[in-house]
Amino acid sequence: MSSSNVRVGIIGQGRSGREIHAETLKKIGDKFTIVAVSDAMEERREKAIRDYGCEAYSDYRDMMKRTDLDLIVNATPSHLHVPVSLELLEAGFHVLCEKPLARTTEEVDQLVAAAKKAGKVIAIFQQYRYFPVIQEINKVLQSGVLGRIVQISISASSFARRWDWQTLKAKNGGSLMNTGVHFVDLSLQWLAAETTPNVMCRMDSANSFGDAEDFCKLLLNSPGKPLVDIEISSCNAYPGPTYQIQGKNGGLKATNAGIEWRYFKPEEAPHRELITEPLSNADGKPVYCREELTWHTGSWKSGEGEAYPAPAIAFYHMLHDTLTEGKPLTVTPDHVRQQIEILEEAFRQNPLFAPEEQSASN
Repeated sequence: MSSSNVRVGIIGQGRSGREIHAETLKKIGDKFTIVAVSDAMEERREKAIRDYGCEAYSDYRDMMKRTDLDLIVNATPSHLHVPVSLELLEAGFHVLCEKPLARTTEEVDQLVAAAKKAGKVIAIFQQYRYFPVIQEINKVLQSGVLGRIVQISISASSFARRWDWQTLKAKNGGSLMNTGVHFVDLSLQWLAAETTPNVMCRMDSANSFGDAEDFCKLLLNSPGKPLVDIEISSCNAYPGPTYQIQGKNGGLKATNAGIEWRYFKPEEAPHRELITEPLSNADGKPVYCREELTWHTGSWKSGEGEAYPAPAIAFYHMLHDTLTEGKPLTVTPDHVRQQIEILEEAFRQNPLFAPEEQSASN
């Protein structure tokens, strides 16, 4: 690109297109300029014109006729992510697509091939790696104080009813595709497995008014790696921490608001050897194994320590470097392909909730 300011068009002015993308881009006008948006709803177009000083179209194909756009954000409903992104790449635009990118690995391969043919970037908006809590968890894991990690548990659970388009299989709705992809991405980064993990999944529908799942239990397992337990539930009236990590020397629990962890140092613990005979105390009474360990603790609260940019802003800074300087994406299409491979297997095990294949006319 010849300019360091990226000129952007946004397809869709709904929850993602406006509230996430447009509002984020408005805050970093030194790097991005919203030139145009498209949306079928007139009131949304008028609001965008007023708030962002851009032009607005009822049909994104009319916006595509412009010659001054460097990047188009695809914030259409999920079932349109693949066909619209293909259309944009073939027309010669860099594309940032909302998650979930695709329904199948075959569709991901089509998008990657189209981007390569056009010489353009296909990026996927998955910003959770930039959450402050994730970066602070990474610091604890990298310190090694928890020892070998045995299990990583992630719970995005609450008690809620839902009745919008994201509850429909025909629109690639459901909790796994629309929420779970973020946590699958984090899990794959923490696992750092060379091959795709083994998958075990159970889905259900409890409080959804649509036909897609709103409960998903997903277990990922790779040889020599921690077990990953991901739960996304709309019927959990007593949700606990979002993240829990169990290690040989200690553990961690966290939400976006903060982290607590504690661990013992093996070198400080009493020397122990295996005893195969029944255990007794000095009076000859049977006893259990008991000891006092010296616990070391740590904590972090949101807003403390290192100042982190908002996750969406951090993602867009990374994307700007890719578009203007050729730096690699943090979340690559290959990363997303592995996510989709896991989702495919999860839906294979739960065919009742599998997204519906889209016809060529969609």
